Amino acid sequence: MLRMLRKHQQLRPGMILLFLSLCHLIQDQKVQAGNCWLQQGRNGRCQVLYMPGMSREECCRSGRLGTSWTEEDVPNSTLFRWMIFSGGAPNCMLCKETCDNVDCGPGKRCKMSKRSKPRCVCAPDCSNVTWKGPVCGSDGRTYKDECALLKAKCKGHPDLEVQYQGKCKKTCRDVLCPGSSTCVVDQTNNAYCVTCNRICPEVTSPDQYLCGNDGIIYASACHLRRATCLLGRSIGVAYEGKCVKAKSCEDIRCSAGKKCLWDAKMSRGRCAVCNEPCPEQRPDEAVCASDNATYPSECIMKQAACSMGVLLEVKHSGSCNCK
Repeated sequence: MLRMLRKHQQLRPGMILLFLSLCHLIQDQKVQAGNCWLQQGRNGRCQVLYMPGMSREECCRSGRLGTSWTEEDVPNSTLFRWMIFSGGAPNCMLCKETCDNVDCGPGKRCKMSKRSKPRCVCAPDCSNVTWKGPVCGSDGRTYKDECALLKAKCKGHPDLEVQYQGKCKKTCRDVLCPGSSTCVVDQTNNAYCVTCNRICPEVTSPDQYLCGNDGIIYASACHLRRATCLLGRSIGVAYEGKCVKAKSCEDIRCSAGKKCLWDAKMSRGRCAVCNEPCPEQRPDEAVCASDNATYPSECIMKQAACSMGVLLEVKHSGSCNCK
């Protein structure tokens, strides 16, 4: 390169110095180029490629915990081979090696792992929790206290909220809903606190019609929810579309994955999901069904209903012989 510069004697010394500085800068940037990754796996390799051709300074600028960088500027074929066959890229360098200046977000804090790596763990602030007893969550599960619910929310249930104080109940009796929410018993006889939406948007398509389990046609899902809320118990959807005068399940068309079950008492059909597996039941889950038979659990009752093609509902918990 210097030989070429000597051939052009007309170039001034200042221009030659500037040219050499640019060459050095380009070469320095090439050395610093690498690949930015979103996480470092337990195997110590970089995983989930974010962007190739980035310097470590650019890669680590976000301050995100888990962001990592590799110095090797390799072809895409090598990156692909590392990610598919090798469990990630080697020589992985974490951007954050300590908990200094790490912001894990609300409800979490940074903690060094046993392998001396910073990680975000759930640590909700429970200092403002006044109720120390159990609470019923919006997922229908009982938590020993509100702090336990907040931990569950942090660990992967961002929409989880406290419905009401006390254990989850099967009836609205003694359920005190917060604010303007109303207690409603759903189709599984679980009590929930919901906010009644008294205004529903105008129906724009006949596809929005639903036939309720009460035999009434509802203009949309919003209209059915509003009626449920005002009634205080679940109405449920029998099937999509307007209610038809059916003599049997042959007159009712269910959507994919559902089967028609006939309600002989009301002379109505209802579409139900019939392929759900039942978890291992506990002794206290037995139910007395509307056919006056005892089933080990509500789920097994539903399976029996599907096999017979008839509608079965829970009369009460426990054996039919107990009441």
